[in-house]
Amino acid sequence: MSERRPQGPVIPVSPTARPIDPDVTIGHVHLRTADIDRVRAFYVGVLGFEVVAEARDVPGWGTTGDLLFVSAGGYHHHLGFNTWKSRDGGPQPDGVAGLHHVAIRYPTRPALADALLRLRAAGVPIRQASDHGTHEAVYLSDPDGNDLELMWDRPFEEWPRDSLGHLRGQFGDLDLDALAAEAAR
Repeated sequence: MSERRPQGPVIPVSPTARPIDPDVTIGHVHLRTADIDRVRAFYVGVLGFEVVAEARDVPGWGTTGDLLFVSAGGYHHHLGFNTWKSRDGGPQPDGVAGLHHVAIRYPTRPALADALLRLRAAGVPIRQASDHGTHEAVYLSDPDGNDLELMWDRPFEEWPRDSLGHLRGQFGDLDLDALAAEAAR
């Protein structure tokens, strides 16, 4: 097994000659929404994010619209939403290029289980539940049709890797009832 890298033990299958700084992370995702109040009800009311900024009729991208920034744990914002080019619009249709999903990483399996219970209590349909070996994931769509992956990472030493440190892909089913039972722990 090879040495641990800053964010995990995975060795790239195709390294680059000039790699990016290994401590780089994704800071936030900013999404278009049709309705700030509707998206606020979901991300704040159901998932439990906290509002760090909210404004109406803000200039941006050649128009005006509403915006909402939400976070967990005091970060400036993990998710941003705006209506600049999307107010009252429909979801992005299938068959076009664009964002596939946003992954929201929970720190523990019980925290992910709590998210699952929140979704169930709100009647939010689950599209898929998967055990990827490296992490467990619950997939759903937000009120604007943006796809989300709610997930938690297993400890690095449990990630399925070959003798060279490359990931071995896994796409098993996740038992949602077993996951939900974790919320009480």
